[in-house]
Formats: sequence, structure tokens, C-alpha cells
Amino acid sequence: MAIIRETIRAIFITLMLWLLTAIIYPLIILVVGQVFLPYQANGSIMLNLNNQPIGSALIGQLFTSEQYFHPRTSTVRYSQGKKAKPTGISGASNLAASNPELLKRILEQANELRDENLQPIADIIYTSASGLDPHISLRAARQQLTRIAGARGVKEDEILPLINKYTDGRFLWTFGEPGVNVLRLNYALDLQDFNRQQNQ
Repeated sequence: MAIIRETIRAIFITLMLWLLTAIIYPLIILVVGQVFLPYQANGSIMLNLNNQPIGSALIGQLFTSEQYFHPRTSTVRYSQGKKAKPTGISGASNLAASNPELLKRILEQANELRDENLQPIADIIYTSASGLDPHISLRAARQQLTRIAGARGVKEDEILPLINKYTDGRFLWTFGEPGVNVLRLNYALDLQDFNRQQNQ
């Protein structure tokens, strides 16, 4: 009888723990997230003027147009759109420092930057650890300022406030370095152009 009683007790405790950890706790987190932090809980998805998703502010995306700030180099090609298929993976190339492929990629990237009259700096040449970093350094953003102002036909002073606005500070005011969110900044540039055209 003692074995049956202990078995029933063990099953009951297992069911209670399962109910608590697999159902109640996740539901509480879901409700709290959707009520108090809906933007962050749903992936920090940014919408354009037509209310269509253009990407997540947490994930780096590739911008190649001269009118946009270019992000960090990535071995992951995250993409957004109806026909585009996100890779669904994250991670760097895992190439060792001694791997010739890594050196080749870095030299190609450095040469491309020199062609654009930009100084090759670390956060533009090297990939981030995750491969999905949405930020670039303030220095990398300011290096691209002249090119973007020329491509958009505006003064650099009109873009500088946006760089400052979309610069995220250090984590807990201590860890890491300030970084400029490329997607948010590029969208702000498009929005600025749209507002300028509406006012003309």
C-alpha cells in the first residue's frame, strides 16, 4: 500500500509541476508581454507607412543602396518580403583566424570600402558573433554620412540628428559600446524624405 500511495503522490506532484511550468507560467509570461510590452513581445517588428512589416529592429539586414547606411558584414542573409525567405539561422562563419577564406573575405570587404573612400574599420569588416547584429558604431555611421547625404541630395546636418536619435547607449550604462540601429535609422531617412516631399 505504501508503494501505491507514494506512486500516486509522485504522479500528482509531476502533474502539478507540469501544470505550473508548462501551462500556467508560459501563459502568465504571454499575458504580461502582450499587455505591457506588445512591441518587444512580438519581435520588435517595424512597419512602413503602408503598415507593412519591413523587418525587426533586433536583427541586422542587408542594405546595398547608396541612399542607406550599410550594416555590419554578415554571413547570414536575413531578408524580408513576400518572395524572400529568411534563412532562419544565426551565427558567424566559424572560420578560424588562420583560414585563407576569412582573410580573402576581409580583404575584399576592405577594398570595397576603399573604393567608397571609407577607412576600413573593425565593425564594418568583421562579422558580429551572432551574424545578426543590428548596430554599427557611431564612427562607422559618420563615415557613411557624406555618401548618404550626397545620394539623397541633403545636407549632412540634416542626417546627424537622426544618427544621434537612433543611437542606443551602453547596456545598463556600463557594458558594451553605443551603437546605431541601422534599420531604424534607414527607415527614419525614408520618412524624412517622404515628409519633405509632402511639404513641397
